[in-house]
Amino acid sequence: MLLALLVSGLVVALVVIGLFVFGLRRRLIQRSGGTFDCSMRWGVSEKPDISGKGWVYGVARYSGDRIEWFRVFSYSPRPRRLLERSSIEVVARRAPEGEEELALLSDAVVLGCVHRGTRLELAMSEDALTGFLAWLEAAPPGQRVNVA
Repeated sequence: MLLALLVSGLVVALVVIGLFVFGLRRRLIQRSGGTFDCSMRWGVSEKPDISGKGWVYGVARYSGDRIEWFRVFSYSPRPRRLLERSSIEVVARRAPEGEEELALLSDAVVLGCVHRGTRLELAMSEDALTGFLAWLEAAPPGQRVNVA
């Protein structure tokens, strides 16, 4: 009986510590500012996939001339993807459709992009999208900007 209580207490403590580390990691990512919620789907086809599969919830952070994208459900302190401003080409914008609406945040807008030849989709709020497009267009003189 005592062993069962000890094991149960240990499991509860590990779950609480794990949740605390998730929250702490997110705070550390957001500490420098310039972050927004952004789901990503990497390596998509040209035809929109409305099945809702492949979306990963994350947090994106502006860092100079690139965006660092972090998975929310990860313990890694490093970004999962780095998107360079000069390599991002926006090719489409649309509202979520079908089952995709269930996989994304309620006010999300889907942005189809190409980054170094790889097609990807970003889903973010309308406010975050305005900031993202402004950041893309604010490239230093001489850099090309590809916003559809």
